[in-house]
Parts: sequence; structure tokens; C-alpha cells
Amino acid sequence: MPKLKLGIPKGSLQDATIALFERAGWRISVDGRSYFPSIDDVEIECMLVRAQEMARYVEKGVLDAGLTGLDWVKENDADVQSVTSLTYSKVSRGKVRWVLAVPEGSPFQKPEDLAGKVIATELVKSTERYFAEKNIPDVKVEFSWGATEVKPPDLADAIVDVTETGSSLRANRLRVIDVLMESETQLIANKKAYQDTFKREKLENLSLMLNAAIAAQSRVGLMLNVATENLTAVKEQLPALSSPTISPLSDSLGFALNTILDEREVRDIIPRLKAAGATGIVEYPLSKVVL
Repeated sequence: MPKLKLGIPKGSLQDATIALFERAGWRISVDGRSYFPSIDDVEIECMLVRAQEMARYVEKGVLDAGLTGLDWVKENDADVQSVTSLTYSKVSRGKVRWVLAVPEGSPFQKPEDLAGKVIATELVKSTERYFAEKNIPDVKVEFSWGATEVKPPDLADAIVDVTETGSSLRANRLRVIDVLMESETQLIANKKAYQDTFKREKLENLSLMLNAAIAAQSRVGLMLNVATENLTAVKEQLPALSSPTISPLSDSLGFALNTILDEREVRDIIPRLKAAGATGIVEYPLSKVVL
């Protein structure tokens, strides 16, 4: 039986990835001593790999596909096939940023001020390319094994680090002077594997269901009844991009509406719907939304 060899990111995204797969319909079980989780799909074999190394494993064909950040694909200069973007994390996120930051009291105001200085980062190759493209000479980029924010000013003049909100940088009294790149999680594939009919179809199905699970995270379903004379008023309370399914009630005295809304909108919309004449309003959770 053919199998898809799939890399699951080990580390900060591991639990979120496993939770996402479960919402999408796949149950992954991890043994704390093994790098080979089990999955309830006989056509998939899983392997835990650090996100920083995932692109190399996929490019070399050790894995057919895996999940990692676009930043690590670029850092490894990996020639891989991008299948889809998956904007998720422990909670929910869009893109993250890799930024050049210096201490708040530092005299450095722009990247050019760092000529001849030391930069600490985990993203060494991309940082070296960044300074080379800007023709900033004699910058020494040193690999940081972690706790990068505490390196300046004693161990480095500046850092390149990843951030979502910037709160960690501010907490460590650092300020951003430039953005190197934005990144988000990618489902990537080995190019040869992606040409295989079975593996490509399996990956496209994975992509469909994972994105459907992500789309459902921030949305809820809403169903309600409305008398015929109030239908127009109720529809006017729904967001412009919401296109409800409308079905006549069995008593022919009104309609049933079913729609999907952004979860953040519901608290404001339900009172307006009730005031416009809606009855029997029910909000329900969604597990998948295929866009």
C-alpha cells in the first residue's frame, strides 16, 4: 500500500498542529519517547521533525511533505513545492515577522548604523543575505541557541528575532528598526513526491480539510425563523458578505434562515435580528468550513 511520509513540527507548533489535524479529522498520538507518532490513517506515516529542519528533510526526500514556516524554507534555501499556507498557532494567528531590534537606549536608528557590529539570531543565512543586499559591510552574524532577546548589549549589538505582537521585545526593552520578512506556516512537499498521483491527491485532500478546520475556528453557524413580513428587515441585519440559505417553513407563514458568521459579530447581530422580528435564534459551533 502506498503511503505519504508526513513531517509534523516538533516543538512550539507540535500541540497546535496535532489539535488542528484532529479538528480536520485525523487523530495523531505521540509517544513521548518516539519520533514516529501514530495516526488513524493507514495511508500516512508521521515523523516528528523540528520546524527549522523540516524543509531539508522534505527537499532530500526523507519526507514526502511536512509543515514548517516559510522563513525556514528560505533559511534552508530549500527547493520544495508549497501546497498551501496554514495560518494557525497555539491559539490563532496570521503572519509572524522577523525583525531587526536594538536596545531602547541604543544609538542605532537604522540598519546602516550596524556596519561592523554583531547580530545574534537563529536565522543566520537570511540575516546575512539581508545585510548583503543592503550593502552594509562587516556585519558579524552569530547563531543564537535561544533567549535571543537577552543578548544585547553585552553579547550582541542587535538581534534578528521572530515576533507576533512585539510584547516580548518590549518586555526586554528592545525596539524594532526594520522588518526582514513575514512568515506563516506552510504545508510543503518534495517536488518528486508531488508529481506522484496518489501523494498529490492525498496532500490536496489534507490541504482542503486542514484549511476547512482553520476557517471554522473563527466562525459560527446561525439559524433562525422569520415571518414573511419581516424577512427583508432581518436580512438587512446580516453582514453584506453573508448569504443565508432561506427555506420556507412547513406552515407557509415564514422562512428558516441558516448562515455562517464571524464569531466576533454575533454578539451584536443577534439583538438586532431579534428586534427585526427573528425568532428561534440558535447559534452553533462549526468543525469545518470549506471556502
